[in-house]
Amino acid sequence: MNDTHTRAAAKAATVSARISPVGGLDILSRNEVARLRGASDSGLHALLRRCALAVLTSGSISDDPRAILEQYPDFDIQVLQQDRGIKIELSHAPAQAFVDGQIIRGINELLVAVVRDIVYVSTQLEQIGVDLGGSAGLTQAVFEILRNARILKPNIDPNLVVCWGGHSISRDEYEYTKLVGYQLGLRGLDICTGCGPGAMKGPMKGATIAHSKQRRRHNRYIGITEPGIIAAESPNPIVNHLVIMPDIEKRLEAFVRMGHGIVVFPGGVGTAEEILYLLGILLHPDNAGTPFPLIFTGPRESAAYFEQIDRFLRLSLGDEVAQHYQIIVDDPSAVARAMIKGIDKVRHNRLDTRDAFFFNWALQVPLEFQLPFRPTHEAMRALQIRHDRPRHELAADLRRAFSGIVAGNVKEEGVQAIERHGPFDIDGDADIMHALDKLLQAFVQQHRMKLPGGAAYVPCYRVLTA
Repeated sequence: MNDTHTRAAAKAATVSARISPVGGLDILSRNEVARLRGASDSGLHALLRRCALAVLTSGSISDDPRAILEQYPDFDIQVLQQDRGIKIELSHAPAQAFVDGQIIRGINELLVAVVRDIVYVSTQLEQIGVDLGGSAGLTQAVFEILRNARILKPNIDPNLVVCWGGHSISRDEYEYTKLVGYQLGLRGLDICTGCGPGAMKGPMKGATIAHSKQRRRHNRYIGITEPGIIAAESPNPIVNHLVIMPDIEKRLEAFVRMGHGIVVFPGGVGTAEEILYLLGILLHPDNAGTPFPLIFTGPRESAAYFEQIDRFLRLSLGDEVAQHYQIIVDDPSAVARAMIKGIDKVRHNRLDTRDAFFFNWALQVPLEFQLPFRPTHEAMRALQIRHDRPRHELAADLRRAFSGIVAGNVKEEGVQAIERHGPFDIDGDADIMHALDKLLQAFVQQHRMKLPGGAAYVPCYRVLTA
């Protein structure tokens, strides 16, 4: 690294540097380098800048999508072309990403992932002929992005546990996620999360200790995010494989295609969205009998949270939905043992169906779970949340409702829409609306919408219960 200097900024200390990328982008053709260079000069630049800044502020606890950009208004990133590859030029970057003038290696690797994924999606998918209008093509796009990120590992028995849960959780809940991660790690399981803080960091932290005790190397701590959420949930420092999917739908599909089982910790609307996404898929008739271990767990003081979730799911989707998940309270070892048992069933099923261990091709993901949902006020009001629909279709629209609330809470486009036009309206069958309103009120009261200590939460939604 050269040309490094530090200046005192009005709001935060910054560093400008020209760095050599590590962990990827090391062997490139001239055409590939030219495409990367072009991206920094094109309409992708704003997206690249926002995601790069999120990585450089890894560990930030703010969930305001505009706060970091306001803190570093002069930050910029450019991709520079050289015959031997590329250099990444950072101007007025957060000083916390550097030690004695040198960028922290892990942050360098995450920065490479940002450049790699954003440019690849914008330039490569169309060139290789992926049809983004059909279900098969959308699944192929998810596969191509993960393969390009070198995340898919053949010849490894199923061992990847996806952990979902909130970034805004209590200290006791966070400590519990570490205990579960520790028990999973002792049993040789790798961890995949949404890459942020809270329940996305705790399982990775626990697993690192367990993997070290077992002298296990080549561990995977995979973080999967998307551009709309990364600024509100910067990657935690344990993530050693970062993938930025182009939208929330492909992010969710990546979780279920890669994961061999899922553990859900307490969370808020984003966690509810994830739960409904997976349950909607498992409720589809084409997936009947497909093993997919799903465990809801938390410390004893969080038992009421899962009782609320369970009641809402049963009321909206029927009691049969509970066959697809298991609730384990305050017992990390039991969670790990149940997950091992469930993954063993997944392994035998994949062998029987001749499906890959590293990517679940056989799982049917309906198109309504794949098409990107843009949560406008019109789209939110048009959701058909009614009992007379097939359960997987109802789950799909419930998922969209929670996705819209996530957007209104933390995604810049959603926040701006709420500021201009007021809260989203959500309508449907009266009993579901009353249950939804009660669930969302509980999330607010438990500080699951925003980090405690911030301004009072103002709902970005209005549930029509009359």
